[in-house]
Amino acid sequence: MPQQPPPAGGPGRPDRPGHPDGAARPDLPERVAATYGAEDLGTVPAFAGGFINFGYWAWLPEPADRPLTEDDRIRSEQDLYRLVLDTCDRPRGRTALEVGCGRGLGCALALKEFDFRSVIGLDAHPDQIARALEANAALLSEGAGPRRLEFVLGPAQRMPLPDGCADFVYSVEAAQHFRDLPGFAREAVRVLRPGGLFALTTFFARVPDAVRVLPELLPPYADGLDVPHLVDDVAAAFGAAGLRDVAVTPIGDGVWECYDRYMEQRPELRDKWPRQYLTAYQTGLLDYYLITASAPAD
Repeated sequence: MPQQPPPAGGPGRPDRPGHPDGAARPDLPERVAATYGAEDLGTVPAFAGGFINFGYWAWLPEPADRPLTEDDRIRSEQDLYRLVLDTCDRPRGRTALEVGCGRGLGCALALKEFDFRSVIGLDAHPDQIARALEANAALLSEGAGPRRLEFVLGPAQRMPLPDGCADFVYSVEAAQHFRDLPGFAREAVRVLRPGGLFALTTFFARVPDAVRVLPELLPPYADGLDVPHLVDDVAAAFGAAGLRDVAVTPIGDGVWECYDRYMEQRPELRDKWPRQYLTAYQTGLLDYYLITASAPAD
């Protein structure tokens, strides 16, 4: 069985000794630790609903210029998860692992809408694991049988999970933070069962020059929150780790323009989160991608 979360030191909050408030400093870059710790990015209005992703907006009906609501924003975040989870053939009866699960809202969606037998949420930040335990308390307490949903504290490049524990490994808008993508790829292969499926979605640099330019354009790259990984290098790392049939699909046309439109229609958000992502997309520096692959069959 996967490693259990640390014992609770309060309602839904792991006990983390060694810090004045019981929390050990997470083994994360300083900016990442702060953003997902004290600052709690999931409470920023730009990420309504707490999913913390830019969203997938391809479902939006005409007219294209109609005002976008907060409900639209939340659906876009959910639909990004649905896009990824739809890549898993016949999820019923299978075990899924989300790497970088945050508050665990995507794990709950996977369990409820896709009928996985069980879902494991992994995150490197103890505060996010605490929030996931709290946000999903009802699901975690359901039933007397084996737990269908659980959350595990650990980094993507050193997952505290046994070999071959998952049929499907996925990650939604988290890998742009990973400093060791080859390590993550190797761990994904290790925890996947033979023939298991892999899916990832997030934003990456399109061209080599973007690795230099993006930190000049976007504060999250400049302050160390995000890493300007080149998409070709990412795909190569997955292949080198042993994943097969690596497929890279750009999906930026369903992400950037509508997200920017939502921000533009809300004056209270315009100065609280950089909107230069659309500029970076339109000038060919970065794009949003869906990457799928499979583990070796033997």
